[in-house]
Amino acid sequence: MRSVRSALQSPHPRFWLWSVTLLTAGMGLVNLVSAVTPSLHDRVRWLEDFFPFPVRAGAHIFAAVIGFLLLILSANLLRRKRTAWLLTIALLTLSIISHLIKGWDYEESILAGVLLVQLVLMRQQFTAQSDRPSVAQGIRSLIVALVFTLAYGTLGFYLLDRHYSVNFDLGSALLQTLAMFFTDDNAGLQPTNRFGKFFADSIYIIGAVTLSYGVWMLLRPVLLRSDATKRDRQRAQSIVERYGQSSLARFTLLDDKEYYFSPSGQSVIAYAAKGRGALALGDPIGPHEDRQEAIAGFQQFCARNDWYPAFYQTLPDDLDLYKALGLQVLQIGEEAIVDLHTFTLEGKAGKNLRTSIRKMVKAGHKVEFYPPPITDSLLKELRWVSDEWLQMMQGSEKKFSLGWFNEAYLRDCEIAVVRNAHGQATAFANVITEYRLNEATIDLMRRRQNVENGTMDFLFVSLFQHFKEQGYYRFNLGLSALSGIGMSKQSPRLERAVRYLYRHLNQFYNFQGLHIYKEKFHPRWEPRYLIYPGWFALPDVVVALVRADSGDRLVDYLKPTGN
Repeated sequence: MRSVRSALQSPHPRFWLWSVTLLTAGMGLVNLVSAVTPSLHDRVRWLEDFFPFPVRAGAHIFAAVIGFLLLILSANLLRRKRTAWLLTIALLTLSIISHLIKGWDYEESILAGVLLVQLVLMRQQFTAQSDRPSVAQGIRSLIVALVFTLAYGTLGFYLLDRHYSVNFDLGSALLQTLAMFFTDDNAGLQPTNRFGKFFADSIYIIGAVTLSYGVWMLLRPVLLRSDATKRDRQRAQSIVERYGQSSLARFTLLDDKEYYFSPSGQSVIAYAAKGRGALALGDPIGPHEDRQEAIAGFQQFCARNDWYPAFYQTLPDDLDLYKALGLQVLQIGEEAIVDLHTFTLEGKAGKNLRTSIRKMVKAGHKVEFYPPPITDSLLKELRWVSDEWLQMMQGSEKKFSLGWFNEAYLRDCEIAVVRNAHGQATAFANVITEYRLNEATIDLMRRRQNVENGTMDFLFVSLFQHFKEQGYYRFNLGLSALSGIGMSKQSPRLERAVRYLYRHLNQFYNFQGLHIYKEKFHPRWEPRYLIYPGWFALPDVVVALVRADSGDRLVDYLKPTGN
């Protein structure tokens, strides 16, 4: 494992990976330009005896398509993807042949051959598995396809204007390319020879191939649903039900997670792979004696996929183990946990809460508890509350470490609903239990825009009383982000920097307001941590966290949370 990590971080292999990536992208551009350029007359003359014009014209199209694919694959070579390496080897071999057939263009073939040799010599570097299909990956591919098609047509008309009755500059060449797709008569384009007509027709072929590829990549995450994932989810569920004992355990079973199983098969790590970051939710779930093997195995698994491993919202119990395995620790906040045995409304400390509860009861409000399975009619009623809450917050559903309004998920939860004197639902919260830990955790907390002051206090106190009667010891109010960080001079420099952000971003995100609200219930604060490989990986890990939490809706991430 150490040798894999040192190979990734040493500058020498990275230099060669960068060089082969840039050369592959450069070869893609060479293919593009070569495909739209007529071959030299002297070379074509003797090729005509072996390859008729349709074959040589087809080789031009083939070279262009190969150029498009080389541009797509080049970024994956930088990430050491084995499949990308195999495809690039095959495409460069075909590129050599196509350049020779279309016009005996041995210069391009030599360039492709040199790159081919370099890739073969570097074959041991390419060990990473392919990324899972994603919408972001599809969008990037579709954008590249559009740009490539426009570039192919624009360069072609600009370089080949002698084959038409019009002299094209770059601007008019671009407009002519667009006209090929959006006008009936191709804007009156008149080829003057056979090659001019071939090129005009080839734009449709290139557009169809590249755009079909882009659309396929965009739809692939929806069309390709692996049966193995369903089996893994069932296997993960059995482990979580047996060993889960944290507020995050239930969230590991939501459908935005992938699963890694330890070599022994006894532990599971639920994670989301975004870009170069593989973000695990919480600590590994399984027997404690298997913990080190699970973490080390996940590090090796991520190295094979060219991912940076990270663990989000871990407990403080195994920090020394993470550090011993070469990982870094950063506190990211505190969870508020109410002791149900000691919680009371009596005395001076509970005066404000008592006042709120009495006012709500006097006004005819009540809290009703609905055990699972939740009916369709109740879910429909709560959907109105949820939608109004999201609109009021100008936010959207968050994921990964939280649940969202998913009917299949909520149907299996116990839900507390606040109803006014008219019986209308004004607020609700769903609650999940923590398997092996005698603790309940709140997830969604939503209300209508116009509700009685004290509604949420009424809801929380009712939850505490209800679950205390059910025999639970603790009630988890969730993470208070960035609280308790960097408060001492001995705190790591990075934590002190996060503390600075906590103070100065509060005006936008109201971190301190959320913390103060939870503090009124007199909870015990427990620290939670982000585990990551090192400073070099932190940007990729943070991006992975943002993407996982927002469901890849990055703009929505900047808005307030909807939970």
